[in-house]
Amino acid sequence: MPVSQNPETPSKTMKTVDVICLPVAATNYDAAIDWIFEHARKADRAYAVEAANTHVAALARHDPKFGEVMANFDLICPDGMPLVWSINRSLKKSAKGGVTQLTDRVYGPTLMLKTIEASQRQSDLKHFFLGGAQTTLNKLAERFQRDNPGAIIAGSYSPPFGEWPDDEFERIKSMIEESGANLVWVGLGCPKQERWIAKNKAQLPPACYFGIGAAFAFHAGEIPQAPPVLQKMGLEWLYRMSKEPQRLFKRYLTYNSLFVYYTLKARSAS
Repeated sequence: MPVSQNPETPSKTMKTVDVICLPVAATNYDAAIDWIFEHARKADRAYAVEAANTHVAALARHDPKFGEVMANFDLICPDGMPLVWSINRSLKKSAKGGVTQLTDRVYGPTLMLKTIEASQRQSDLKHFFLGGAQTTLNKLAERFQRDNPGAIIAGSYSPPFGEWPDDEFERIKSMIEESGANLVWVGLGCPKQERWIAKNKAQLPPACYFGIGAAFAFHAGEIPQAPPVLQKMGLEWLYRMSKEPQRLFKRYLTYNSLFVYYTLKARSAS
C-alpha cells in the first residue's frame, strides 16, 4: 500500500524518492540536520522524523496500518544502505544530465550524535530523551555531558515497562512542555515508537520527534555497533543478528526478504 506523503514534508526543500512506496529523502547528514533545526525552531507543531532501514520500509509496504503510521512522518531519511542503493538507482534512471548520488546513508544513531554535536552553544535548541531504562538514560546523560558539554539536555524520562497507565501520555506531554525541548528522541523500539509518535502527533508539544530505535543502547555502550566496513556493505543486520539471534533472526529473515521482493517487483513493473 503506498504511503502518501504529508503536504508539509521535505518535498519543498529536498528531493524524495519512492522506495517500495515509502517517500525517502535523498539527503545527507548536513541537509537533514539543517531541515531538523529549521523545523524545531518553527515551534508551530510536532514534526516526525525517521531514519528508515529495510525493516521499516518493508513493514510500511507490507502492513497497510503501519503504512498509514509512516504517512504521518515529515522527514524519512535513508538509514539502510539498501535504501541508498534504491535511491541512487532511481536518481540515475530519472536523470537527464548529471546527477548527484548519495555516498552514504543517514544512520539513525549517527544522526543523533551529529545533531546533538551541531546543537552545541545554541540556546534555542534543547534535547529530551524518552524511552529506555533509567540506567540507560543516566549513561546517555553522562556521555553527552562529557562529549558535548555545550548541548542542552533539558530532560529525560523512562516510561513504565509493559502497559502504560491511562494518564501516561499527559505525564509525558507535561514533561516535554516543561523542559522546553524542541528535539525529542523517542527510543521505544520499532514499530512502537513510530506508532506512538504518529498517534499522538497532533497533541504533542511543538518539536521534532525522532524514532531512534536502538540508538540509546548503542550510545550508552550497552550494545556494540557493527564495524564501519560491514555498515558500508549493508551487512549491519548480519552483525546485529549474530549478537542477538533469538530476538532478531525472524525479523531480519522476514523483512529483508520482503524488501528484496518488493524492490524486484517494483523494478519489473517500471
